[in-house]
Amino acid sequence: MSASSCSSCCQPSSIGKKVVMALTGLVLAGFVLGHMSGNLLMFKGAPAINEYAKWLHDHAGLLWAARVVLILSVIAHIWVGIQLTLENRAARAGGPADEATRRATVASRTMPYSGVVILAFVVFHLLHYTFRTVALDGAVYGDDVYKMVVAGFSCRSVSIFYIISMLLLCLHLSHGVSSVFQTLGLRNERWRSRLDFVALAYGWIIALGFISIPLAVLTGCLK
Repeated sequence: MSASSCSSCCQPSSIGKKVVMALTGLVLAGFVLGHMSGNLLMFKGAPAINEYAKWLHDHAGLLWAARVVLILSVIAHIWVGIQLTLENRAARAGGPADEATRRATVASRTMPYSGVVILAFVVFHLLHYTFRTVALDGAVYGDDVYKMVVAGFSCRSVSIFYIISMLLLCLHLSHGVSSVFQTLGLRNERWRSRLDFVALAYGWIIALGFISIPLAVLTGCLK
């Protein structure tokens, strides 16, 4: 089999993987927007965020359906991402591929690494606030989500880890959303700069929305 025929055989597989990455990325990007919107209820006070948390628990079926979709999306996103990363590294044996790598943005070059840090953050975040197996102050807050969040972010190291993770999420989203436009055939030379701006703006909106909460706790605006 010639090199060209081998390349043509592999191409559909790579395109399929990129479509999977794009679709699962859209699910996850939509989730972080919804999650951020819910979290920002902290600024409306304890009754608002606690009522929101109660509504989620009162609709357990809907909550678990969303969790299943998210879990499957995360697994698919990670698995296909690893495969594409390995394929890209194998393809970079010099020439144009190496030159393209040198021209790549910081966000695109750090996608695998930012993904690992974000995954570690998600695991810790779930243990801390969802499963509540990490009680940094040893207190039990029951259904008072407001107090639990304030207590959690009162720990400076937790807030710093959270802020760094959200900045990496900004990088990850800015490149990921831009790649979604390209994979789904929505980006051309005319719209490239505009869609890249939309992707970057989306990443910063999400990151700053999340970061505003630990900053508000550390500065005493939320207490």
